[in-house]
Amino acid sequence: MSLKDLREKLDSHDLSVQELTESYLKKIKKKDKTLNSYITICEEEAKKDAKAAQEIIDKGQSKALTGIPLSIKDNICTKGIKTTCASKMLDDFVPFYDATVMEKLNSENAVILGKTNMDEFAMGASSCTSYFGRVKNPYNTDCVPGGSSGGAAASVAAGLCAAALGSDTGGSIRQPASFCGVTGLKPTYGTISRYGLIAFASSLDQIGILANSAEDTGYILNEIYGYDLNDRTTSKKAAGNYLSKIGNSLKGLRIGIPKEFFSDEIADEVKQSVMAAAEYFRSCKAELVDSSMPSLPYAVSAYYLISSAEAASNLARFDGIKYGHRSDTGDTYNELISNSRREGFGDEVKRRILLGNYALSSGYYDAYYKNASRIRKKISDEYAQIFAGCDIILTPTAPTTAYKAGYQENDPVKMYLADICTVTVNIAGLPAISTTCGYDSNNMPIGMSLIGKAFDEATIISAADAFEKDFAKKEAVI
Repeated sequence: MSLKDLREKLDSHDLSVQELTESYLKKIKKKDKTLNSYITICEEEAKKDAKAAQEIIDKGQSKALTGIPLSIKDNICTKGIKTTCASKMLDDFVPFYDATVMEKLNSENAVILGKTNMDEFAMGASSCTSYFGRVKNPYNTDCVPGGSSGGAAASVAAGLCAAALGSDTGGSIRQPASFCGVTGLKPTYGTISRYGLIAFASSLDQIGILANSAEDTGYILNEIYGYDLNDRTTSKKAAGNYLSKIGNSLKGLRIGIPKEFFSDEIADEVKQSVMAAAEYFRSCKAELVDSSMPSLPYAVSAYYLISSAEAASNLARFDGIKYGHRSDTGDTYNELISNSRREGFGDEVKRRILLGNYALSSGYYDAYYKNASRIRKKISDEYAQIFAGCDIILTPTAPTTAYKAGYQENDPVKMYLADICTVTVNIAGLPAISTTCGYDSNNMPIGMSLIGKAFDEATIISAADAFEKDFAKKEAVI
């Protein structure tokens, strides 16, 4: 049931918020022992939220998200509710304030079911680096759900919430959406406030949405976007009205197909499904435009240098002194900090802190970080050139479908290269949406990504919506 349909059911009193909330809580209790998609289940808080939301509805004062049960990624601060970033460093941290997105959800009386599992500090692409254990893919529990918003994606795919908030630094919403067969939207950088999002890489991070459809992502985006005085990187260019183009004809829409995104590194079944989606758009009288991004082979290297450098800076605050895990050993101040960070951070977080500090160190800054910044500018310029001749861009979301846990987590280079299809969007600060376009021979979902011009989420949402509705009809026939 879409969020609009839920809204109508709730407002017409065909369904109460308490009934809806209880149904999700029962599903969570039944299924999540296997999936491990939640770190914290807010049962009592959710019941209170549901009662308050019902009172608002009974007064005829409901808003778009009043009474809608949502899950929240565990790196978004929630006042009075643990926010752990899936790390031992913050395993008992309870924020004293809400993130701006939470203030907006609370102002509409949304129901918060809990905080979802993730890669530690959002560093990973499998949701296997969590201190609280790995998340499992609802399609096949032997497989990873993607990361870092794997818990959010799994909670939506398994029907354990109506929709979820996640965060995306290099594909952390879109890749798990692809692996779990749901829709994931990463908005333009600056569209949603990052105030209260525990930072990984500040120039790349963006809060986004995972849901059952493109329309649902736009429905939520309409309620949480906007300029925020607490986050001066938010933009007044974010226009809202993100569902305004749904239902529009695709005739004349120019869709770029960059050849580098269909290289030999992309699995054949993925390429075939994405190109079949391209043919669908052509059948709707859209125009397919051959394009190119020559800098793509350098994108992953640039992304990890930039993001790791920013992570090293952002995570320096976690020292066991002000807050966070504090070691029981250490005879001196420096030993206490060193022991606290060694015990509190997992291997992947330590790896990226080391890489970031190395890239910023004297003698290596020009060779690494400065060159990565040049590639960032080059990628942004190449997107601008492509968009001079097209309206949106179509690519695979990930090179493969979901793989079995343990298959490549111990090979950092292989893990990092798996982000090749998504990182350029964050580097350039553009919006992108991932939706399912097929299934592989093992019945695992295949995702395609539609990339839009800055602050033009409405176009990619409408194009994804048109494809989803036609794809659903074909699935129903099959």
